[in-house]
Amino acid sequence: MDLFDLKNNDLAPLADRMRPTSLGEFFGQKDLVGRGKMLRRLIESDQIPSMIFWGPPGTGKTTLAQIIANLTGSTFVSFSAVTCGVAELKKIIAEAKDRLKFNQLRTILFIDEIHRWSKSQQDALLPHVENGTVTLIGATTENPSFEVNSALLSRTRVFVLEQLSPEEIIGIMEQAIGDKIRGLGNLKIEIEKETLKHLALLANGDARTALNVLELSIKATKPLKSGIIKLNQKAIKESLQRNAHLYDKTGDQHYNIISALHKSLRGSDADASLYWLGRMIAAGEDPLYIARRLVRFASEDVGLANSRALEQAVAGYQACHFIGLPECNVILAQVVVYLAKCKKSNELYEAYLKVQTDVKETMDEPVPLHLRNAPTKLMKNLGYGKDYKYSPNFNYQEKQEYLPEKLKGRKYLKDV
Repeated sequence: MDLFDLKNNDLAPLADRMRPTSLGEFFGQKDLVGRGKMLRRLIESDQIPSMIFWGPPGTGKTTLAQIIANLTGSTFVSFSAVTCGVAELKKIIAEAKDRLKFNQLRTILFIDEIHRWSKSQQDALLPHVENGTVTLIGATTENPSFEVNSALLSRTRVFVLEQLSPEEIIGIMEQAIGDKIRGLGNLKIEIEKETLKHLALLANGDARTALNVLELSIKATKPLKSGIIKLNQKAIKESLQRNAHLYDKTGDQHYNIISALHKSLRGSDADASLYWLGRMIAAGEDPLYIARRLVRFASEDVGLANSRALEQAVAGYQACHFIGLPECNVILAQVVVYLAKCKKSNELYEAYLKVQTDVKETMDEPVPLHLRNAPTKLMKNLGYGKDYKYSPNFNYQEKQEYLPEKLKGRKYLKDV
């Protein structure tokens, strides 16, 4: 049984039953599959290349792959990089070769979480993608530049799927509420627009989360005598199984709290910094987002006052990447307290702002001749490298200008 079969199964989760089967039912990703866009043109002309879908959870990566297979008349084979290995791949490849040989049918091989495969496992795909035995569609939530083998990456086209907007999430839920065949249309459901909007915000752009919470809320709500099921925000919060306490992606609280964390760190208040960190983690914030902000803080606000701060922050990011939540919460706490207690300096940050201004306003200043290499006789005759003073020969005390002529004598950093 595949995911298309599950649509006719009342026991299947609502998110699976409502999975779109055509581009007309598909919400979001208008920059990719909107009318006239590249991916849509490729689908409609049946010229599908091997590709990788990169985007957050619940944005339609699996669904879009299935729609492509459906519209192009291809055989769709779903494959999880978490549970399957090269042995299963060999079997799939053999079957794909038979389809091409006997039926002239193309096989679309969908590999979910392709970043979980090792580089050597990914290498096993290369010849079969290159010779067209399968058309690969990989799905990943991680940056493919770092997680996908460069050889495989060069043979695929990367399409970036964006987080769904609250309006798109609301549209998906309204479709599910009204659908009498696959959805909840046979139930008498009353839910205010504000409650739907609240759930859409809490879902953080994840359609699967929104539909799962909607379904659970309906199942957990006792119908009135009239048979009507009335949903409110309290039921939504209970079904979400976490305290949403105003931490949504409208921008206000999300950015207010990260701002509070940043400013508490800058003010060296370790207790307040820990509190704001705890608020973000409890609200379900991506730990890698927090870790990235701490890495930035280590250079922007600690900088040259303590060069070990950047080491701590980068090590914290790597550790969070390795083990994830909930185990990484104490790692984030360690980095936060360390940064809060560090001596602070924004000298490096201010210096680079001045550099950015000069680069913008005096763009393309020529490199002084004495700083240029002269690998050819012509360059040497033109004065490249002439009168350059080799620092070790002067005990690093040479008097020499290293900036372009128009910026001669410019100071970005304070003199010690």
